[in-house]
Amino acid sequence: MSDTNYIYPVPDNPLSVPKLPTLHTSSREAAIANIRNSLRCGQQQMADWKSGPLAVSAVPGAGKSTGMAAAAAIAIARQYQNHNSLRPQIRRQLVVVTFTRSAAANIKAKIRKYLREDLSLPQTGFVVYTLHGLALNIASRHPQLSGLELDYVTLITPNQSHRFIRTAVEKWIANNPRLYAKLMEGMQFDGEETERLRRQSVLRTEVLPELATTAIHEAKSSGILPEDLEQLSQQSTDAYEVLKIAAGLYEQYQNLMRDRDFIDYDDMILAALRVLDDKSARKIEQKQVFAVFEDEAQDSSPLQTKLLEILASGEEDGEMGRESKIQNSKSKINLIRVGDPNQAINSTFTPADPIYFRQFCQECDSQGLLATMNQAGRSSRIIIETANFALEWVNSLYQKNQKQSSSHPLPLPFRNQRILPVDYNDPQKNANPAAVGKGVEIYTPRDIHHTVELLSKRIIELFPQDNENNGSAAILVRENRQGTWLSQALKPICKQHNILLYDVSEQDRHSHVPEEILAILQFCDRPHSPDFLKAALGVLVKRRLIEPQDLNALASLPEEFLYPSPLAPLQTEAVKKAGDLCRDLLNARLELPLYQLISFIALKLEYQQAELATADKLSERINQQIFGNISMARMLGVLSEIVSSERFEPVDTEDSEARYTRRNQLTIITMHKAKGLDWDYVFLPFLHENLIPGKFWVPPQRKFLGDFTLSEVARAQIRAALHGEKSLPDVIAAWEQAKHLKIAEEYRLFYVAMTRAKRLLWLSAAQEAPFTWSKPDNLQKQPASPVFNALKREFTECVVEEMAQPLTSIRN
Repeated sequence: MSDTNYIYPVPDNPLSVPKLPTLHTSSREAAIANIRNSLRCGQQQMADWKSGPLAVSAVPGAGKSTGMAAAAAIAIARQYQNHNSLRPQIRRQLVVVTFTRSAAANIKAKIRKYLREDLSLPQTGFVVYTLHGLALNIASRHPQLSGLELDYVTLITPNQSHRFIRTAVEKWIANNPRLYAKLMEGMQFDGEETERLRRQSVLRTEVLPELATTAIHEAKSSGILPEDLEQLSQQSTDAYEVLKIAAGLYEQYQNLMRDRDFIDYDDMILAALRVLDDKSARKIEQKQVFAVFEDEAQDSSPLQTKLLEILASGEEDGEMGRESKIQNSKSKINLIRVGDPNQAINSTFTPADPIYFRQFCQECDSQGLLATMNQAGRSSRIIIETANFALEWVNSLYQKNQKQSSSHPLPLPFRNQRILPVDYNDPQKNANPAAVGKGVEIYTPRDIHHTVELLSKRIIELFPQDNENNGSAAILVRENRQGTWLSQALKPICKQHNILLYDVSEQDRHSHVPEEILAILQFCDRPHSPDFLKAALGVLVKRRLIEPQDLNALASLPEEFLYPSPLAPLQTEAVKKAGDLCRDLLNARLELPLYQLISFIALKLEYQQAELATADKLSERINQQIFGNISMARMLGVLSEIVSSERFEPVDTEDSEARYTRRNQLTIITMHKAKGLDWDYVFLPFLHENLIPGKFWVPPQRKFLGDFTLSEVARAQIRAALHGEKSLPDVIAAWEQAKHLKIAEEYRLFYVAMTRAKRLLWLSAAQEAPFTWSKPDNLQKQPASPVFNALKREFTECVVEEMAQPLTSIRN
């Protein structure tokens, strides 16, 4: 029910402490020196850390995970030395925290490699967690303090259509007729009944659920309770009293969660902090930690930052403790935070806020404790130049616009930090690789179909069929719908030329396992339903367990298909195989207890390792919820709710990132998911203004409230309070701040996408494209992104004017 945690503790039993190989101190210092010499200047600053705080601002491709892994291994080795190497009383560990499970697996492997191969040390003395995994670990060790009894609570990730959100909205409406009437009135209202019903529907199903989801997550992850938000609302002067509404929704939501023993991810952090508020428990936890290293620090929220600082504040006897005691209180924190504010791409849809990492950098810089990793070896020099130009152009655009505006100045989208190529004597191999062709290619196709032709031609050139050592390539898209459309368009081309196409949105959908399990269970419950039979057969076809065939014909007469009579027409082998599989599933429904059914279905669908683990996680979650009321109807109800209104997280395997970046493969992936990855060749199509930077827009059905959305106004006002601003922004100012945050983040997302490329960066913006990718055939003139046009003007030598061949000639 929780994040996978990677933990390698020093054993509590002294007799079980692994015996270290005999290695003299001088030999180990030489090994440490060898690791240090293999690092770049910025990475060496991390490796040289011994105690206190250290902020590391790292540009894309600077090798921060390698530097952090090396610094972690060296810190662990020094910890052994500080305690006479073999003394069994060592209990303290290094805690490494990162943003995703796949990143945790990656850095864990690197630390273990350094310990094993370079330092001849046991692969212990450290733990690697996601932030929520760390919080859950602390909370579960102190259930009386945290209030989390894991055997009795259920973890959910609700979206705005979740039952709890909908119920909270209805309860709030019933208890707050005055505020609800204000919302119904809107800007103006003539009392017409049809319009009243329309507004009521919009408020109940769209506006208030969205406000609840956004404001609850934003407030809760910052440690703001419903009563705190209620008090904060008194500072606001807007007519709708947005924060007061949000506080009421938050209170109802919390009551529902508490009454039914449900928790969300924010509750994990809050539970861990309740533990650390207790002096005795805090001392126990701090005594287990000698330092905390945090990766992707720009994506931390206020409570996450607080949690790590408390853990890192413990002092120990010995060298580190003595050095810390002579410094000021802030310097007693043994904490390294590594990040890049220019890669902050989650703050418009999560509570992540790069301002906290910026503040930490400023505090460390004032003490001379800021390290800058500005040399990057990932990309060729022309790609670095292109990314630097984009960053500086966007900042200059903002500065120009602010000079012409009388409004309050807003922070620039980017920190002024240029990426520099590495030195010619760089210790790491293949740094700043040679560009392929011009290194950067800029296209302006006629339309999206012409884009596919140009993409196909370039991909075929980069993936010759007689070469087994082709590089890796990825198409980065802004929306999953773009990726789905591209995948369908490129499949025949890739198949013709034996190029492996991996569509991440198709392979790694969050609800992939729950949806399939639900379809099979619905069929098992009602096998005579044509709709359920067809859905189950569709799953079997998708899993390639049966051949594609006319499912409508099979589903139209379920009984004849499942149990053919002697007089029925002879079935083909494909139909017989499908019938056998379906009967196996129905027999399992009769013979197995319900709690084993999901695991059996997962095996029958031939799920792989990660899918089996996800199915087990799903089964555990459902069995926990239906305990005491076990029935197929109850199981289907719980599973249906998970599929329709939650983002059920799959269990990742340790090679989850590796499968995206395999050689001889073309990966289609979103820009957000591409963060932290790189490929030899990166394609960025569809760079249009309506997506990058895009803009906030208010759906027409909500315009009766005004030209803004309540959810974004609430988010901006909560953040203003957290940032310590003297007063909360009014509705108009809050909406302007939200628009600025959105546009700045979209430009940062484009910067992140550009810097994934090693040897070739391919950019395009078609002259005609869909206004919305839900209707890709509805083409119209679409202006290119302003930054794309600026790149065309600046890098004229990279502009490619080429007519694509017809697709038939490309295939041949």
